[in-house]
Amino acid sequence: MIRRQGLRAVIAACCASEVLAAPALAGSEGPGAPGAGDAYFPGYGNGGYDVSHYDLQLRYQPADDHLQGTATIVATATQDLTAFNLDFALTAKSVRVNGMPAQFAQNGLELTVTPPATLPQGEMATFVVEYEGTPSTAEFNGLNPWVRTSDGALAIGQPEISSWWFPGNDHPRDKATYDVAVTVPDGTEAISNGVNTRNNSLGGWTTWNWRNTEPTATYLAFMTIGQYEISSKTGAFGQPFVTAYSDKLGPLAGPAKASIERTPEVVDFLTQLFGEYPFSAQGGVVPSEGLNFALENQTRPTYSHKFFQSAANTSVVVHENAHQWFGDSVSVDTWRDIWINEGFASYAEWLWSEAQGTGTAQELFDHYYNSYPADDPFWQVLPGDPGAENVFHDAVYDRGAMTLHALRSVVGDEAMLDITRTWAAEHRFSTGTIEQFIELAEQKSGKQLDEVFNTWLFTKGKPAVNPAAGVAASAARESVPTPPAVAEIDRAHEHLHDH
Repeated sequence: MIRRQGLRAVIAACCASEVLAAPALAGSEGPGAPGAGDAYFPGYGNGGYDVSHYDLQLRYQPADDHLQGTATIVATATQDLTAFNLDFALTAKSVRVNGMPAQFAQNGLELTVTPPATLPQGEMATFVVEYEGTPSTAEFNGLNPWVRTSDGALAIGQPEISSWWFPGNDHPRDKATYDVAVTVPDGTEAISNGVNTRNNSLGGWTTWNWRNTEPTATYLAFMTIGQYEISSKTGAFGQPFVTAYSDKLGPLAGPAKASIERTPEVVDFLTQLFGEYPFSAQGGVVPSEGLNFALENQTRPTYSHKFFQSAANTSVVVHENAHQWFGDSVSVDTWRDIWINEGFASYAEWLWSEAQGTGTAQELFDHYYNSYPADDPFWQVLPGDPGAENVFHDAVYDRGAMTLHALRSVVGDEAMLDITRTWAAEHRFSTGTIEQFIELAEQKSGKQLDEVFNTWLFTKGKPAVNPAAGVAASAARESVPTPPAVAEIDRAHEHLHDH
């Protein structure tokens, strides 16, 4: 058994490269760091400033995938800032800082801006970037998450997408609110996060205005353009419930609606587990092409049509809406912490199944534990440190859910609810680390949990039956009945991580 200091040593070793990659300390004078200090994705995000709001004025022509934009970024310098970077893939035409023209240069996905005067630490600043480009042709190191469709485009992706439609600080550590105005040809719909405040038409073009008032990570800000059936109703807790279904879904429209329209019911259920719903709007979007996965875009998850090819699928709706707490409101501090997001979202599916009578969480644990033989490579990926190449590996999802059930088995239902709700409340609109989660779990349960977390997050190989690590003997039976929920959960997970 690895005692407390042993587990802390394991975690410290996993984090060493992140500490080395940390940006310059606040208060120093000079250029901001070109990255946020994330060891998995060193170039993502930037140092030297903190964004509070993005105002995006966009004009998009589906016929040639041409995007024009003006981004006004409200930020605060976290050091005396002589230069700073914005993550951006399109072509900047001009940049102004505090109303004055600024020098700028682009290299790959970095837009480096030199303001006419040093930005003092702690003071608000505005950056205005005018830009244009064809997002579908902006490829860097083989990467282009923008999807052009037959009737528009999808700006949806993880861990990156924002750089292909607006300049910003592209890391979950720097959240902001958004106003997004998208002008498209009449008869075309444009959907984004939050609430549709107004639409107006002029000269053959319609402008769709969306406001997102809660802090949002850049990759969770999204835009979908095309031919959609948009509906605005009242969802759970009297909030706006906005859905958009592609006009081209054909026979998949029925099962898609039968799934997504249950969102208020799902959100109400998850609130009983996780605490207050963190946002002021709900919804869902289903395009008919171009998307092979689902993503928890804040207030408005987006689902590939593929989830509904066989039948309705409520499991994927549960998964993506669980992310509104775990992933959206509480985001990863670095991408190494992705297990917290995906483990909770996957475990939420098990809890939904338990409530629906289609398989208890223990039965689902037993099933998935037995689904992977001991020599399966699945057991060689560590959910607590999967590596950049495996952030969406099956183990992060399935072993992540098993980790939470193991924790529940050891601490009990009451403590598990307390841990979960406290985590969601204390880190609301912020980020969280694995270390913080472990500390909270030990504090709330009054137990030392080294064996649970070391076994499930940081040790390769299939865990043996061990009640102290949350593995009940029932999991090791040679024949484990398959719970009815498995078919739907497996159909959901078939596409969930095709990012």
